[in-house]
Amino acid sequence: MKTVYVGMTADIIHPGIINILREGSLRGEVLAGLLTDSAIARYKRLPYLSYEQRKEVVETIKYVSKVVPQEDWSYVPNLRKYRPEIIIHGDDWKTGILAREREEVHKVMAEWGGEVVEIPYTKGINSTALSESLGSIGTTPDIRLKTLRRLIDAKPIVRIMEAHSGLSGLIVENLELLKEDGIHRYDGMWSSSLTDSTSKGKPDIEAVDITTRLQDLTQILECTTKPIIYDGDTGGLSEHFVFTVRTLERNGISAVIIEDKMGLKKNSLFGTEVEQQLAPVEEFCEKIGAGKKAQVTKEFMIIARLESLIAGGTVEEALLRSFAYVKAGADGIMIHSKEKSGEDIKKFCMHFRKEYSAIPLVLVPTTYNQFTETELVSWGANIIIYANHMLRSSYPAMYKTARLILDKSRSLEADELCMPIKEILELIPGTK
Repeated sequence: MKTVYVGMTADIIHPGIINILREGSLRGEVLAGLLTDSAIARYKRLPYLSYEQRKEVVETIKYVSKVVPQEDWSYVPNLRKYRPEIIIHGDDWKTGILAREREEVHKVMAEWGGEVVEIPYTKGINSTALSESLGSIGTTPDIRLKTLRRLIDAKPIVRIMEAHSGLSGLIVENLELLKEDGIHRYDGMWSSSLTDSTSKGKPDIEAVDITTRLQDLTQILECTTKPIIYDGDTGGLSEHFVFTVRTLERNGISAVIIEDKMGLKKNSLFGTEVEQQLAPVEEFCEKIGAGKKAQVTKEFMIIARLESLIAGGTVEEALLRSFAYVKAGADGIMIHSKEKSGEDIKKFCMHFRKEYSAIPLVLVPTTYNQFTETELVSWGANIIIYANHMLRSSYPAMYKTARLILDKSRSLEADELCMPIKEILELIPGTK
């Protein structure tokens, strides 16, 4: 029998997909090329189901003879590998982002006289709309928690933006931009103690307990689905950190980042090298170990943030600490610096990667923001956190609007600075 190739994501199995598979089985044995998470994540949002889960579903469909991984968004590598006599696809790929892919498929199949069969689009079925509908329903703590590790495995860079309210969370959740290399979006949110306290007009101190922080974070959890990384400051005492880990994990937070400082908290931007007191390595390793023992799931991540460079230490000293933290069980390393050149960060990353090729590296390029994400990835970064930009941009916008109204004694001149209230309400799930 002829081999019939069908590429698919299979996150949602609807009648349109079944129709294509049925038509394929009438022409030969269906070889289902199931796109991996990494193949999908470049152009679409990470699928709700993992590759293994999707594979199990597709294998049970009676029209499918065999399932193979398609590790690229393009069909071409798998077509050259398996050389099917027929490839079958819905005719909806004649326009949109798949139109160029359609042209390539026709060229490649012509090389060995293969046939491209295009099945009429199934009316009333829109997989993208169905996916968006699922997004509006929400997620569960378990699914949200697991997503960060899946993203790290699937994407060259995981892009995280700070969110300090439900509205800022919705922006991070929904904003997308189509560029030449695919769709760019934020993959998750950073819950910063700095922006959380500052948005309330309070100092950034560690006295606020996790219960209070989570009450505020709930506003974001309730209206978004993307993973959240939590700023845990120093983590407190080991016995306190155990409670923090269990609480975060129970609420579906994907990771906590704790810094190796000690004493009264002082923001890194203001503290001098003398004031930045680093915790003893053994003590911080013990805290990491206690947190790892406390967690219930293997997906929750404890990331160690190094303050060595902030405290005036050398890259070599920071590396020694990072190696110790990884051995203690840290799931990732975040390196912090105030240097605008970024050379110390680059040096650290390059040396760290020689020792550990797979441990996630987290960078926060606030001071050295002249470097693009592509450049940071070349250093070895896995996660980029934009740590306070939503808050920093909101204040000048509000200030300018308030001042303009005060100056003109009316709000007419401020209209061009303001988004229509109807559009804001339409961002909120359940409003339409």
